[in-house]
Amino acid sequence: MRAAQIPVLIAALLIVPPALAQDALFDAQGYRIAHYRAPVHQPPPGVGRIAPQAAAQLRPGRDAIFIDVLPAEGGHREADGRWRLATPHESIPGAHWFPEAGRGELAPGIGDWFVQGIARLTQGRRDRMLILFCKADCWMGWNAASRLRAAGYRNVWWLAEGVDGWTDLKRPLSRAQPDGGVAP
Repeated sequence: MRAAQIPVLIAALLIVPPALAQDALFDAQGYRIAHYRAPVHQPPPGVGRIAPQAAAQLRPGRDAIFIDVLPAEGGHREADGRWRLATPHESIPGAHWFPEAGRGELAPGIGDWFVQGIARLTQGRRDRMLILFCKADCWMGWNAASRLRAAGYRNVWWLAEGVDGWTDLKRPLSRAQPDGGVAP
């Protein structure tokens, strides 16, 4: 091997093949598990995409149930399931906030808390319009929408632009608390 070929060989070894890089981003069920802030081009299978302008015409709680799945930045759940927040969380007025429910790999108790909370909000009706969101270019809303579709909800919509799209419309945000405040 010539000395000039060594840098090329080292560079080739450092490049991760696309298939391996993709596997590191998604789990076997197709949920994004790393690098959540990245462009998302398509809604999950069976989920519609709703534009911010259309979402802004709906009345949260009446026409649709808005579900925010952004994490509790710097916050955590106590042993009794209550959330201790490090900073206030701003969301679409009337939205229900389920911190951490948009992650690909859910912490213990979060998945059950999320699904039970949605069942409570929909009163068991799987045809209620659900709008899932986080921020623009964020996979957490996508993951949560996919998770609810897999749980049998039939009217699931993904607001890809999330709170960023809402504020771009000059719509206000309001302070949100974790739904129910307790996760089992």
